[in-house]
Amino acid sequence: MCGICGKLMFDNGATVERGLVSRMLDVISHRGPDGRGQHRSGQIALGHARLAIIDLNTGAQPIFNEDKTVSVVFNGEIYNFRELRADLSKKGHIFRTSTDTEVIVHAYEEYGVACVSRLNGMFAFALWDETNKSLLLARDRVGIKPLYYAHTGNSLVFGSEIKALLTDPTIACEVAPQSIDKFLTHLCLPGSETLWRGIQKLEPGCLLTAKNGKVSTEQYWDLQFEKTRHWESITEASDTLCDLIQTTVREHMVSDVPVGFLLSGGVDSTAILSCAASETSKKISTFTVGFSDGVFADERPFARIAANYFGTEHHEITLSPQQFWDFLPSLVWHMEEPVCDPPAVSLHYVSKLASGHVKVLLSGEGGDEAFGGYRTYRNFLILERLKALAGPLAGALPAAFRCAARLPRFGKIRQFLPHLQTPLQQYYFSRAASPFSYFNTNKRQLYTRNFYDCIDRGRSIAFIDGLYGRSEGMSLLDQMQYIDTKTSLPDDLLIKADKMTMANSMELRVPFLDHLVLEFAAGLPPHYKVCGLATKRILKHAFRDRIPKGIIQRKKAGFPIPIGRWLRRELREPVRQVLLSQQCLNRGFFRKNAIEHLLALGDAGHPVDKEIFSLLTIELLLQRFVDHC
Repeated sequence: MCGICGKLMFDNGATVERGLVSRMLDVISHRGPDGRGQHRSGQIALGHARLAIIDLNTGAQPIFNEDKTVSVVFNGEIYNFRELRADLSKKGHIFRTSTDTEVIVHAYEEYGVACVSRLNGMFAFALWDETNKSLLLARDRVGIKPLYYAHTGNSLVFGSEIKALLTDPTIACEVAPQSIDKFLTHLCLPGSETLWRGIQKLEPGCLLTAKNGKVSTEQYWDLQFEKTRHWESITEASDTLCDLIQTTVREHMVSDVPVGFLLSGGVDSTAILSCAASETSKKISTFTVGFSDGVFADERPFARIAANYFGTEHHEITLSPQQFWDFLPSLVWHMEEPVCDPPAVSLHYVSKLASGHVKVLLSGEGGDEAFGGYRTYRNFLILERLKALAGPLAGALPAAFRCAARLPRFGKIRQFLPHLQTPLQQYYFSRAASPFSYFNTNKRQLYTRNFYDCIDRGRSIAFIDGLYGRSEGMSLLDQMQYIDTKTSLPDDLLIKADKMTMANSMELRVPFLDHLVLEFAAGLPPHYKVCGLATKRILKHAFRDRIPKGIIQRKKAGFPIPIGRWLRRELREPVRQVLLSQQCLNRGFFRKNAIEHLLALGDAGHPVDKEIFSLLTIELLLQRFVDHC
């Protein structure tokens, strides 16, 4: 795990400014405190900050081929590098190190840009071909590792983090107002756009080539929900899945430094731990986080059950409201874009705890997207079934549900009433029309007139609509999983996971997001994943005899955080001081009375904590980057 950066001048006779790469590496030094490397030759400059995980002695980057005509800087891990190395050695390639990075340059020599499809792992890399004067940027299939770039007209600047690009004086630190609307529409920034004008993300499963001043991107992988195998039973499929995850975890544990595990006390992280426990006789270190709020039920009791069951060396940390608040300026500095994910702060503190014991962490991210773990999936499938059963009587369902909603146990059903007479796809894939979202139903009141008039609301949902078009013909569950795998997974969960662990110089690995696991899950019948009230059905079936029953049967929680209580109590005044400050209001994005109304809703106990937190992170981000630029 590392940080990469660099710049390509399109004019073959131009040279990259001396000292630029050093400045870029300075601001991402947390990603790689174990060493630095640079390659500067005429129009190209590459930089690398190293976090040494594999081949501690000879793995310094950049890495070159035999005659130094191909060079690469790489962030991530290639889990099949030994097999690739053996195959390339048979073809005559000479290896000088034991690092997984070196297989990239030789695979490129052998297969060209198609080499990317042969890599199994998490990665972002930049490869320079001196002979052809061409640059290749590539990002792993699901976006575990980030990669940003900016086309300045006469150059291409790139890096693992946005702040590295902003050290280049040719790139202005300017906000794209359209991206603020897009973020508030989806509570993340799906697609290639970032908050910053002119800076883009290389999308997951894509590569970029730059040659002779021309820059082009192409997609080399996409998740296909095609049923290619018939299963005799869910038991047969779950046995195959169990073997696949066991193999994947074994590959993800390869390291020359200690490996630990993040425990949420849920099925995903405990399943990963169960596989790891059978792969090693060494004592395993596990880590979890809880909260000082005594009313809030945190994850620690369930994490302890898992830790005791597998005999791990377990570590816990308690997070207070003050610690949460104190970290927010650093949160936006590391995230670089607005976030709607308070558990990002929890991840920072628990990875900081782990950094005193291990250098690599494994976690269960991706299990929900792969195996249908979100309650949203279950709820919409139930509603779709109700509508289908009602047939011509579907129009009477809202009235019937309204009656049922008066009963205490059915109170939550009210939130689904608006969707009973509209296609569920219209809600799920065009969230700008969703009554669930405070922002999407109050933008005219929230935005100032000038801001409201300057944004294109159709553009904010265009990316999601495009994905929905590509998913037509799939089952409803497959569509929802596909959309989430292409949006909230890379642009919320994985960005958070990368930035918060790398802030503590930690490598995070996510076995469920091995593309072979995702492809296996995508090929399963939907009812193997979600059936009736059961979510993640096949994963629970596969590990029913390997992890404690209390964890199998518990409700989904994730890494929860009592943000609603904190915003109403301990953090109430500091949040108001930020959002109602003249500094915030003078930016011209939001109306004061709308912010006051939103805060009042929060005080009254309405579930608007994500909305308040989103506005808070936008303002803190602008203070940290724009005001200090």
